[in-house]
Amino acid sequence: MKTPFITKEALAKITAEFPTPFHLYDEKGIRETARAVNAAFAWNPGFKEYFAVKATPNPTILKILQEEGCGVDCATDVELMMSHKLGFKDISFTSNDTKAAEFVYAREIDAMINLDAYEHIAFLEEVAGLPQTVSLRYNPGGVFSLGTDIMDHPEESKFGMTHDQLIQGYKDLKVKGVKSFGLHAFLASNTVTNDYYPTLAAQLFNLAVEIKEKTGVSLDFINLSGGVGIDYSPANKQNDIAVIGEGVHQEFDKILVPNGLGHIKIFTELGRFMLAPHGHLVTKVLHLKDTYRHYVGVDASAVNLLRPAMYDAYHHITNISNPDGNIETVDVTGSLCENNDKFAKNRELPEARVGDTLIIHDTGAHGFSMGYNYNGRLRSAEILYQEDGGARMIRRAEKPEDYFATLYGFDFEK
Repeated sequence: MKTPFITKEALAKITAEFPTPFHLYDEKGIRETARAVNAAFAWNPGFKEYFAVKATPNPTILKILQEEGCGVDCATDVELMMSHKLGFKDISFTSNDTKAAEFVYAREIDAMINLDAYEHIAFLEEVAGLPQTVSLRYNPGGVFSLGTDIMDHPEESKFGMTHDQLIQGYKDLKVKGVKSFGLHAFLASNTVTNDYYPTLAAQLFNLAVEIKEKTGVSLDFINLSGGVGIDYSPANKQNDIAVIGEGVHQEFDKILVPNGLGHIKIFTELGRFMLAPHGHLVTKVLHLKDTYRHYVGVDASAVNLLRPAMYDAYHHITNISNPDGNIETVDVTGSLCENNDKFAKNRELPEARVGDTLIIHDTGAHGFSMGYNYNGRLRSAEILYQEDGGARMIRRAEKPEDYFATLYGFDFEK
C-alpha cells in the first residue's frame, strides 16, 4: 500500500497556511532518489542523469537536482532558457518538429543537441551550423518486448529515425566535421521491471558496435533516456535502481568493453522515476452528491492533474483526515464541465466528509507541468516540504489577472 510522505499533523499546518489545492514536493525523497541513481551508475565514470525538465519545470526542484549532480534534458526553447538561467552546464536538447530559432538558441548556450530526424541534420546545419558534438535518436520500429510481454510499439512513435537513417546520419556528420557522437533511444514508457534498461542497453550497445564497424564512428556516449517508471498502483512494487544499474553494467562489460568501446559514457533521463513518488496533489472535499453513483467533489480538477482524464491513469488516493472511516465506493471528481474530470472511478475509499483533506499520490512528475486553464480554472501553487520539516511556496497559485494578462484590449481592472 502507498502511504503519504507527510503526517496528518504536519500537513494540517501546511494547509492552514496555504489554501488547497496545491502540489506538495518532498525534498528529502527527491535527494535520496537522485543519490540512489548516481550510486547505481557510479561504475561508469562519465555517467550523468539529465533530468527531463518537462516532468517538473520548477526552478527550485531543478536546483535541488543540480546540487545532487544532475544535468537537465530540455524539449523546448523555454525549458532551455530556464535551465541556462539556473546555471546548468550539462544541458541536452531533445526536441522534435523543432523551430529554427530553437536550434539557434541551443547552439548559443552550448546545449548538447539530440537530433530526432535524419532530415534535421541538414536543417540544423543550415539554420545554426553543426556543433562539435551531435547525438542521434534511434527508433527501431516494430514492437519492444521483454520475453513474451509487449512493452510498447516504437513503430507507432513519431520520435527518432530508422536504422538505415541512423547509419547514414553518422556517416554524414563525420564527413561534415563533427568530432563527438552520441546515441539516444526511448522505446517504452513507464516500465515497472528491472529488465527494461539492461535489455535496451544491450540493444544499443550492439548497435554501437555496428556503428563503429560500418561508419568508423566510435560513440562517446549512449543515452538510455527515460522509460524506467513507477508503480502507481496500490501494490507499490517499485523498480530497484541498484539492480537496474548493475544489469546495465553487466551488458556494458559483455558487449562494449571487448569491442574497444569501454570509454562510452552512459546518460539517463529519469524524469518520472526521479520525481513522481515525491509529489502529492493536496485537495479538500467540497461537496458530496448521490445520484446513480456516490460522488466526492474536491477543489482540485484535471487542471491540476490531467493524467487521469487524459490517460484514464490510476493515482492512489489517501483520505488523510479520516483514514479509518467506513469504506465507500465513490467517484472523486473535479468541477470542470467534462465528465472525464475524475480522479477516481468506482474507487473504494474511507468515508469522505465535507472538509476532509485528500492526498492524490505520485504527482511529482507530469502533474503540475501538464496543467491548463479550461473553464477559466487557475493552476495551483507548488509547495516544497523541506528536509527540516518546514514548508515554503515555490510557485504561487495563478490569479485571475494572470489569466487575463495576454488578452489585448481587455482591461481586467475596469
